[in-house]
Formats: sequence, structure tokens, C-alpha cells
Amino acid sequence: MRLTTKSEYSILAMIYLARRGPDGFVKMEEICAAYDIPRKYLEQLLFILKRSGYVKTKRGAEGGYRLAKLAGKVTLAQIIRLMDGALAPTESVSHFFFSHTPLEKEEKVIGVLAEIRDYVSQRLEATTLAELV
Repeated sequence: MRLTTKSEYSILAMIYLARRGPDGFVKMEEICAAYDIPRKYLEQLLFILKRSGYVKTKRGAEGGYRLAKLAGKVTLAQIIRLMDGALAPTESVSHFFFSHTPLEKEEKVIGVLAEIRDYVSQRLEATTLAELV
């Protein structure tokens, strides 16, 4: 598993929103300034997060973005899977994004990669935004 900037920036934005709490809305420019994220890129990421039910938006002077779910209910695994796909090092050991790969011919290699998948998955599934704020 290798994180792309899609996951990295999405995680940063979600942590920022979690710090602000469920009551107020945050302007996109605030998040961009805090983490030096290009505005157009963050706009695309927030759209994906909104469409997937992780972020709510409000138009107008008092508008912006906020979490749609409690910070304790959103895991790093959810955000990473949404943005980057599988947490597994190869798709032939992935639970959510399985597909056949040449490595399947070597059972012991698959076993090692499955162990790595299990550790990474368990750790990311157990880590919520609330723990990171």
C-alpha cells in the first residue's frame, strides 16, 4: 500500500474538520492555507468526500464544509479505500478489491502479503479521526 496525495490531503482535510467539531462550517481556503493544498485539488477531494457521505456543505457567507459523521465513526481505512482503493500490497490478497495476480502461484509469498494486509488493515480500521485530533 502506498498513499497518494489524494489520500494524504483527504486525511488532512478530514482531521482539520474534526478539530473544528460538528457545529461550525469551515471555508475551503482555511484548509488550503493550513496544509498548503492547491484549492482546485481540495475542491475535487471534498466533492468525493461529500458524495460519499463523509462531508456536508453549506452555501453562503456562513457556509463551508463540516464532517457529516462523528469523528469517532470515521476511520483512516475508510478514507484511504475511498481515495486509493485497496489497503493490501497486492490485489490477490485484498478483501475489497480482489483480482488475480501472478503472485498467486507462490503460496508462501501470498501468506506473507496477507499478513501485511491484515496488520495494515487492522491498524487503519482501528484508528478514527477522533483519535488523531
